[in-house]
Amino acid sequence: MPFLMQISRLIDRLNTFVGKTIYWLILAAVLVSSINATVRYGFHRSSNAWLELQWYLFAAVFLLCAGYTLLHNEHIRIDVFSSHLSRRKQIWIDIFGTIFFLLPFTLVIMYLSWPIALSSIISNEQSSDAGGLVRWPARLLVPVGFFLLVIQAFSELIKRVAFLTGDGPDPLEKKSAQPEGEHV
Repeated sequence: MPFLMQISRLIDRLNTFVGKTIYWLILAAVLVSSINATVRYGFHRSSNAWLELQWYLFAAVFLLCAGYTLLHNEHIRIDVFSSHLSRRKQIWIDIFGTIFFLLPFTLVIMYLSWPIALSSIISNEQSSDAGGLVRWPARLLVPVGFFLLVIQAFSELIKRVAFLTGDGPDPLEKKSAQPEGEHV
């Protein structure tokens, strides 16, 4: 189990790095959107490239931060029933859901999206809109984002099994957003 916990920590570090790096794209998306709106309505000018860039930035944040969201247990859950169950039963529900729903879904999406992304890269696919951007970066976001989600799902499985066997901490316990020693 210690080897698997090391792998889990590496995956967690990777998704933390990606998540903390990528969420800066939210600021970029807001700036691009603001500039685009100002130029469009203030100067009656527009470019499809700006609109597509907004779409790319949103897609990057949404897809590449999915693993980071799962890592922090901030994904959507339906706790109406499970919140009344013991922690062990909640963990078993998570394991069941990950194995029978999350992993099959994400693996299928990842498998189906790779050929589309590779074809787009090879053909250097361009937007069909005048002044649009190349499309392959957006197409590549799908398999990469789902890959990050798949490996995080494996990390979460490792942590949940470790908890059940007494080899790890409670993976559902909320972690403080502030580092230890820093209190406001």
